[in-house]
Amino acid sequence: MSSTDPNEAAVIDEIVERLETRFPNQSPSAIRSAVEEARVHFARARVKDFVPLFIEREAKARLERPIT
Repeated sequence: MSSTDPNEAAVIDEIVERLETRFPNQSPSAIRSAVEEARVHFARARVKDFVPLFIEREAKARLERPIT
């Protein structure tokens, strides 16, 4: 996924929707923030095929971690 990929926004929205279902007690802004942080983390990946999966897993891990 790159910034010029027209499907990137749709993929990110799908990830956010799935995580909102999985984490109903989290605010939508917290979920979107976790997804965005994960997206930035994988932005430089050379192979893009599995980046959406990695973004979702990373965001999920961020949402499961307790805030300290």
